[in-house]
Amino acid sequence: MEFFASLPARLTASELQQALDIPALPGLCGSIDSVLQCEGDQGRIYCVWGEFNLVRTPIQGGVRFTLINCINAVTWSLTTGLPPDPDALVIHLTINRREQDADFVESLEQFAQDWREGLERWQRT
Repeated sequence: MEFFASLPARLTASELQQALDIPALPGLCGSIDSVLQCEGDQGRIYCVWGEFNLVRTPIQGGVRFTLINCINAVTWSLTTGLPPDPDALVIHLTINRREQDADFVESLEQFAQDWREGLERWQRT
């Protein structure tokens, strides 16, 4: 399954890559409560679904985050400067299942919206 959210971008892909490190996550997404450990691009977070190991990967246009010990393989990317809308900041969230419990799907949709709201606040500052 995949989920999307977007907002107008006020920064470049390289600015996204510089700013979106693991320690910044709780301040940018209301579904991420805390960073429990961080060593460069790897860490451990506590979020809406529990405690997970996390990997941060710079990608074309932005950053991808992966919960590597998550049974649903939750991954999300934050990108900008790419077609078809280079002026959008796109949040793309995926899991490795075609179907899922309605409550979990709702939490995934909320996770994407929490990112959108957090990035809107952050871009205004």
